[in-house]
Amino acid sequence: MVAFSSGNHAQAVGLAGQILNVPRVIVMPADSPEVKRAATSDYGAEIVLYDREKEDREAIGRRLSEERGLAIVPPYDHPDIIAGAGTVGHELLEETGPLDMILTPCGGGGLISGTALSAQYLSPGCRVIGVEPLAGDDATRSFRTRTLQTVSNPQTVADGARTPSLGKLTFPIVLEQVADMLTVDDPALLRAMFFLWERLKLVVEPTGALAAAAVLEGGVDVRGLRVGIVLSGGNVDLSQVDSWRRIAWAAR
Repeated sequence: MVAFSSGNHAQAVGLAGQILNVPRVIVMPADSPEVKRAATSDYGAEIVLYDREKEDREAIGRRLSEERGLAIVPPYDHPDIIAGAGTVGHELLEETGPLDMILTPCGGGGLISGTALSAQYLSPGCRVIGVEPLAGDDATRSFRTRTLQTVSNPQTVADGARTPSLGKLTFPIVLEQVADMLTVDDPALLRAMFFLWERLKLVVEPTGALAAAAVLEGGVDVRGLRVGIVLSGGNVDLSQVDSWRRIAWAAR
């Protein structure tokens, strides 16, 4: 298997390959958090690093696939990946019952697409809202203009949402099934992350706190509603904590 990912999908493919005893190669950005690279390597995957500024991870993945005869497992733009992500919404709604709103982080759109499809089936009328970093607002712009927008290597602490655009499959699903898209800046995102750590005792990485940040920072009014918030990813690079705290409170 060949996958390209900054970390969460990389680890999933690495572990799946370990269980199935098949080779797996992961194309990861050279500036991805060390904690993500270490975990991927621990699952036995071979890591191929690339430069976000100069190289195309999908092109590298295709070349490796052709050279080694390995199947490509994309991080979001594939029916099976979207269906797998849909189990998040399915399990949430099975546990809570119908909800008025679900907020979820958004990068390439796999998680929000699957969640929105699950919500449509299990909780008709539930509004699914995606949240992405302000610096990587391509999905929000795509949603507003109904034209696929891109962004080039956005500089944000939300490493898992530094995708260039929604996919060919996820873009139309977002347009059809998602109620709204929002953005949060990095200081707001980090304040929400620290709140989750310190008050709720939940280890969540910056990307995973996007949806919570939209609520905690007042980006969406949830008063009187039954709301689900998806927290995705716990790959925390503890060496960044001091700089993250400075960013979080510099704006206050």
